[in-house]
Amino acid sequence: MRVGVRRALDRVMPATLARLTRDAWLLFLTRFLRLFAYGSLSVVLVFYLVSLGLSEVQAGMLLTLTLAGDTVVSLLLTTRADRIGRRRMLVVGALLMAAAGLAFAGTSNLGLLLLAGIVGVISPSGNEVGPFLPIEQAALTHVVPPATRTEVFAWYTLAGALGTASGALFGGVMTQALQQRHVAPIASYRVILLVYAALGVVLAILFTRLSRASESTGGGGNEPRKDKMVRLFGLGRSRRVVVKLSALFALDSFGGGFVVQSFAAYWFYLRYGVDPATLGAIFFWANILGGLSALVASKLAARIGLVRTMVATHLPSNVLLILVPLMPNLPLAIALLLVRFSISQMDVPTRQSYTMAVVSPEERSAAGGITGVARTIGASISPALAGMMFARPSWINAPFFVAGALKIAYDLLLYREFVSVRPPEE
Repeated sequence: MRVGVRRALDRVMPATLARLTRDAWLLFLTRFLRLFAYGSLSVVLVFYLVSLGLSEVQAGMLLTLTLAGDTVVSLLLTTRADRIGRRRMLVVGALLMAAAGLAFAGTSNLGLLLLAGIVGVISPSGNEVGPFLPIEQAALTHVVPPATRTEVFAWYTLAGALGTASGALFGGVMTQALQQRHVAPIASYRVILLVYAALGVVLAILFTRLSRASESTGGGGNEPRKDKMVRLFGLGRSRRVVVKLSALFALDSFGGGFVVQSFAAYWFYLRYGVDPATLGAIFFWANILGGLSALVASKLAARIGLVRTMVATHLPSNVLLILVPLMPNLPLAIALLLVRFSISQMDVPTRQSYTMAVVSPEERSAAGGITGVARTIGASISPALAGMMFARPSWINAPFFVAGALKIAYDLLLYREFVSVRPPEE
């Protein structure tokens, strides 16, 4: 019967997906559910914080400290995952996500919100935060052949994009529907936070179902375990390339942090008065297009290489980002945003695949975690600066200009530093 199911899968889906193991499918499911939770919260989070009485500056500072806390959590868990256990660290992360959702829903005290944001896992952008992505990537790399790794990562990215898109649509439509039934806006936003917390519990249960095949089986490399870098950060032979990649990824995320999805949604509200349901629909299609573009990225990378694909798709998307606030009306602003999303995510699976390919197998969780932490650090600083800009009506377009310029600088530096450093399959 199992052979028959395998043959049926071969006929109805791409061969790369049909051959995925049970662990890989489980990781695809956890990715979708997690990004659904992140997407649903990102559309309403700034609205919720402002409804609690926080100013835009305070909201920006809270998001900055939340991302900073996610950085610490991610670093602690990912650098130990290959030694202590990937499944265990994923379960811990999921429980911290559930705890943060409950805490945000249960208090309006700024100090308690700061504590929950720093200790727990909250995503203000709709994108990955916390320890999940690097550990899952390491596990996926462990259970798929190198020749299909980039394509699998592309489908994995699509699964996340579908989750973010569905979550954004759900968050916007649900809050709008509740408010039309005369539920107070703040109460409608709390419903989304409770859904977020519930999905954290579901994820913790699913992570316990991963098999031992998802765990690291490598040694510690040639360096002795007493090496301080290996002991503290899980890195030995790969430390040089990881440091360079981390610095570049931090610059990219610092730029992106000015236009996290929560603030982008708030910009549409301030500029055009867009309601939550419409915002949900906008970011639903934006994330769908971003996810579909990932599939094109894997095909393009097979032709021109991973680094060239990253730069050739990311650079024009950042030019489009700068142009969004220059549009004279809402339809044109939405259209340009959607065009931008249709190419902006093509660097995601290629970047992830490249990172996993150019580091030692036994250091993949640590490498993914440290580069992910660098991205989170970069992204954690800019929301506070963006909040200051949003507090001044004449400056609400500035985050788009700053973000685009910084991300273009990242593209040029990445190409210069890594175009000649090729993964084994190239």
